[in-house]
Amino acid sequence: MYLTHLECSRCGRGHPADQPQNLCECGAPLLARYDLAAVAAAVTPERFTLRPADLWRYRELLPVADPRHVTTLGEGWTPLLRTPAYGARIGIPDLIVKDEGLTPTGSFKARGAAVGVSRARELGVERIAMPTNGNAGAAWATYAARAGLGATIAMPLSAPTICRRECLAAGADLRLVDGLIGDAGRHVAELVAAGGVFDAGTLREPYRLEGKKTMGYEIVEQLGWQVPDVIIYPTGGGVGLIGIHKALHELRELGWVEDRLPRLVAVQSTGCAPIVRAFAAGEDRARPWADAYTVAFGITVPAPLGDELILAALRDSSGTAVAVDDAEILADLRDFAAVEGLLLCPEGAACLTAARHLRAGGWIRADERVVVLNTGAGLKYPETIDVSTVPVV
Repeated sequence: MYLTHLECSRCGRGHPADQPQNLCECGAPLLARYDLAAVAAAVTPERFTLRPADLWRYRELLPVADPRHVTTLGEGWTPLLRTPAYGARIGIPDLIVKDEGLTPTGSFKARGAAVGVSRARELGVERIAMPTNGNAGAAWATYAARAGLGATIAMPLSAPTICRRECLAAGADLRLVDGLIGDAGRHVAELVAAGGVFDAGTLREPYRLEGKKTMGYEIVEQLGWQVPDVIIYPTGGGVGLIGIHKALHELRELGWVEDRLPRLVAVQSTGCAPIVRAFAAGEDRARPWADAYTVAFGITVPAPLGDELILAALRDSSGTAVAVDDAEILADLRDFAAVEGLLLCPEGAACLTAARHLRAGGWIRADERVVVLNTGAGLKYPETIDVSTVPVV
């Protein structure tokens, strides 16, 4: 294993990686650091083609030392789908969707759960607890069951029903909270304070991010070790965007990609856009969003813990942040499915709406290659398609 230590994302303080860790003493998330020079000496990009088509193909850049602790259901290596019909319609001929809906639990959350649970298991954790908007809880409950760990999942009442069913099917201790994800987080904090459980909440443990970053590795490898011009990501807690940014910098330091990196775009809903507001104001922190609501439930995060990291990634990459309206999200979801045959999740459809606006405004040029992340299976959100008007014959 090439993991050397954990580093505070704010104050830079080092922390040991051989024991369970949460936040730094200053309250900021910890980032896993590797001996990248040793990785570059041990493996070349050509080697990955000889390995299984899952995220563990990048094992030198992941934090699990003993393969016996790897907990997997075949996650990763999701397809990059070219979408020429819809791309032509919005003026982006080279529009590509990375479809995370094909992961084992139906969302990109399986990546973070696979790596986070594997490392927790290796470090001796016996029960994890976390708040969730739905898909993350379902994924962590599933992988915890696979690893033989206990899981306590706190979820808002308004989260997608299918996610409750997934948690219960995996044997998790499910707690339903009348409120938003922040309220679920406070419930988990009380459980953690009482002892006996490890806090696996977003960015509160450092290894979920390592699973999510493999999306960045895959995009680059699937494009022949070339980077796209723009990557558009639906942003709630922001772990995926932060992870892709981390992966791109690791790839550059390894010498596997050129210096030019993609411009990153954080997409939020007009009903919950703390990152967009902070980015527009030139601020380094995001103020909590009041009365948050959007049909893209996965990005309903009024006060993301990783706000500093998200905003830093956008500015470092010369990217931007965009808020889109729920009505447009649902319209683009339906339009895309009708011409490309793929039913996106609402969060993925929000990225299409953002791409359309950014192209219309000239921020995206017609000759640029744009990758949009569809972070979950559209089938998990049946309410996005209204069938009430279909006639009975």
